[in-house]
Amino acid sequence: MVDIIYIEEEVADHPRTLALLERFPKATRIPCRRYTEVFNLRAQNFRLQKKRPAMILAKKHGTSVLPTPPEYNIGADRNYYFSHMLNCLYDCRYCFLQGMYQSAHYVLFVNFEDFETEIDDTLSLPENEGRQLCFFSGYDCDSLAMESVTGFADHFLPFFEKRPQAWLELRSKSINTAALSRREPLPNVIVSFTLSPDVIAREVEHGAPSLERRLNRVQSLTVQGWVVGLRFDPLIPWPDYQNLYPEFFDKVFSQIPPESVHSATLGPMRFPSAMYDRIVKLYPDDKLFARFPFDKKSGQATFPPAMEEELVSTVGNALSDHLPPGKTFSQNQLETTFSREVTGTKRPSA
Repeated sequence: MVDIIYIEEEVADHPRTLALLERFPKATRIPCRRYTEVFNLRAQNFRLQKKRPAMILAKKHGTSVLPTPPEYNIGADRNYYFSHMLNCLYDCRYCFLQGMYQSAHYVLFVNFEDFETEIDDTLSLPENEGRQLCFFSGYDCDSLAMESVTGFADHFLPFFEKRPQAWLELRSKSINTAALSRREPLPNVIVSFTLSPDVIAREVEHGAPSLERRLNRVQSLTVQGWVVGLRFDPLIPWPDYQNLYPEFFDKVFSQIPPESVHSATLGPMRFPSAMYDRIVKLYPDDKLFARFPFDKKSGQATFPPAMEEELVSTVGNALSDHLPPGKTFSQNQLETTFSREVTGTKRPSA
């Protein structure tokens, strides 16, 4: 799975580093001073690297828990996000990561303990006293896809179990849920799955488990007692989407009881214009970008306003047949992460 592992000198002796190296004894090990020396190199080809990415073991410096944009919300009083990894195992064509980073290598920040300290510091802020906080974990990576390597969920579930005022959202397309299946469900952990109609998933969600396998796994988690989130974003105006999405929702809710759903989100596909241009340059012949018109106004690449409005309205009405309005939230892709540290520039939030 991993042929080359870069190791920051500062974390070379970290227990998590040593444990991971034991998993890949044949991998070539290359020391580095800072992960950005490898990750931010110019003239890297994301598309080529995606075929065989290396792993970089690093320490997260600076602020690691950041507030989400104000509109990014699934019902908590205040919302934050943090990323234990950069980049994702899967290769979804609509993913903003391919336009965000120079490199497709995986960066794993092994200093989980520092994340925990900052989460506790956030919970103790005077303005957060008595409030319900949500911490999103799957926007620079997939929360669970590499769980067997990172041990992320296995480490953080006990931590959040002791902090009921904090929700943890694990967002994933993965069926790698052993860390959840082997323990009692936690009421403040939302296991969220990104789901798309099967014809879209097969076309653009490369490497991800099929819709059928994802639904089966979501169903098994709800039977166990876990609360789940359903993430129907990004929405795509696929041919005949007016019938495609209602049929898709019928299938989803034939397997997943609405009472087990914490929240559902809907959001159209949007990119900062420069990010969109980088992605199209990587995949100039991809059907997703060739098939649909994009309107690049106000620094954003979006579907034309009338098309987007009809898409969101049509899909939202279909979803309302299955979930009450209080469980459905409108969102756009979250295209802001550790931008200043990783790229040296500050990217706009969605």
